[in-house]
Amino acid sequence: MLSNIRIVLVQTFHPGNIGAAARAMKTMGLDELVLVNPRAFPDEEATRLAAGATDVIEGARVVASLDEAVRDCVQVVGASARLRSMPLPHFDEPDEMAKQVISLAASSPVALVFGRERSGLTNEEIRCCTHQVSIPANPDYGILNLSQAVQILAYEVHRAWRQGEQSGFVYQTPSEALPPTREQFLHFQAHLSRLMHDSGFLTQPHARTEEQLQALFARAQPSRKELSLLRGLLSAFEEHLPKK
Repeated sequence: MLSNIRIVLVQTFHPGNIGAAARAMKTMGLDELVLVNPRAFPDEEATRLAAGATDVIEGARVVASLDEAVRDCVQVVGASARLRSMPLPHFDEPDEMAKQVISLAASSPVALVFGRERSGLTNEEIRCCTHQVSIPANPDYGILNLSQAVQILAYEVHRAWRQGEQSGFVYQTPSEALPPTREQFLHFQAHLSRLMHDSGFLTQPHARTEEQLQALFARAQPSRKELSLLRGLLSAFEEHLPKK
């Protein structure tokens, strides 16, 4: 189950933070690390600060985009200190996030995403996520180092997993209720966008309208079965459009 939980670091500037994050992961039983365009990797500083977690560093994957890093995940949780103009479903407490992550990780990959040291995740990267989570901290000084944030969320995930193991009960989401992967949801969004344009609903560029509808479906969190029904509905509507 823990092997299905992926830590994704986006454009990490200091390689030492990659090593410290790898160490934080290993202490909590996590070993899948994906790096999106790190400034320097591999790097001696990353290996040095990883201490005994060099296996996590050596197994890390480097990819070109966040979309590539999470395309196969059913849940993508972005760690963010603030909400955006169109907020995704948001976990106010990390333990609530951890319980859901563990439930889904029993059968499918999930990702916890951390942004740049200084500026976090961009709005576009937030749109690659299905959820957001914040770490409650001192409102007068809520600044966390990257590896500290990884440690806190990894601990909550490990605690949720441990409690399930101790009780002898680990809830596994039924297959028909599993969320779609990021890739499946992108196909739905593209299908919806095409129908809106072809039907005349959008007669000129209306990026905000499309964003709002995409955010609506993201908040609705449809299952794979429900998303398939929606795709079928869109296809049925397309059949009645004038042929080009």
